[in-house]
Amino acid sequence: MKLLFVCSENRLRSPTAEEVFSAYENVEAIGCGTNSDAETALSGDLVEWADVILVMEKSHKNKVAKKYKDLLKGKKLACLEIPDHYERMQPELIRILENKVPRYVRL
Repeated sequence: MKLLFVCSENRLRSPTAEEVFSAYENVEAIGCGTNSDAETALSGDLVEWADVILVMEKSHKNKVAKKYKDLLKGKKLACLEIPDHYERMQPELIRILENKVPRYVRL
């Protein structure tokens, strides 16, 4: 299962998700950001690679859906609704991710 996590800057939320879910057996995870100055910027190659794309906020979902509409056929795109209020690897953020992600993917 290839999971792509998307936030804005790829500095806090999506890298946390990448680290947490990369530890799961049979899961590959990559974090990226919608902003052009993100640590790892969202790209068509990443969208094509992913089985499931999980974004942190509705604005991210809108950007992904608009820019990569043609690449999303047959892929799951879901919003976790996690605001930008957390530090990287913050225990509360990890708990939220571990509670929300299984709603969209079988781990």
